[in-house]
Amino acid sequence: MIDVAEIIQLQVSTVAAWHREPIENRYDGLLGLVCQQHQFNYQLWHQEDIARSPNVSDSEIANVKRAIDRLNQLRNDWIERVDDWLTRYLEENHIIAAANAPQNSETPGSIIDRLSILALRIYHLDEQLERTDVDEAHTDKVQSRLAICRVQQQELSTCLDRLLTQIMAGQVRHRTYRQFKMYNDPSLNPYLYQRYARMAS
Repeated sequence: MIDVAEIIQLQVSTVAAWHREPIENRYDGLLGLVCQQHQFNYQLWHQEDIARSPNVSDSEIANVKRAIDRLNQLRNDWIERVDDWLTRYLEENHIIAAANAPQNSETPGSIIDRLSILALRIYHLDEQLERTDVDEAHTDKVQSRLAICRVQQQELSTCLDRLLTQIMAGQVRHRTYRQFKMYNDPSLNPYLYQRYARMAS
């Protein structure tokens, strides 16, 4: 059975560790996939911060934008890999959903992704509480948002645990939802395939 508390702990501890030392994935199996997906969110978060800096040149912004596109693609790819792992687990353990089992609108991989972003948000809000250059209103705002984020983290983890329990019991169907991002595919993005066609002519 997948341990949701272990996933939350992984996300929280690695965010803190990666701010002190090089990024490293020390996990195997499902947790290895969860950690890799979390790493892409971590890198994406910091690229998004750079993109909004007024001191960054236009050429640097272009490079950051390309990094954001690449990381966002990888983030979505690994959501699918997490869900694919669960599909294989169900097949290997001969767990088949009941004929009348409903389909959940959000997959476990998608919920894990949301929890990953919450872990990042909570860490960076905690950082704000350590600032000495802000007023009381700023601190109050951060504390209020932190409280909400912690409730959301708890609620989402409960939702994930319930969904996994229902999937394992065959009460809810599981399916990997393919994102099929088109903007990174040179055969589907018209700005790319038209450019390549012009270059070839």
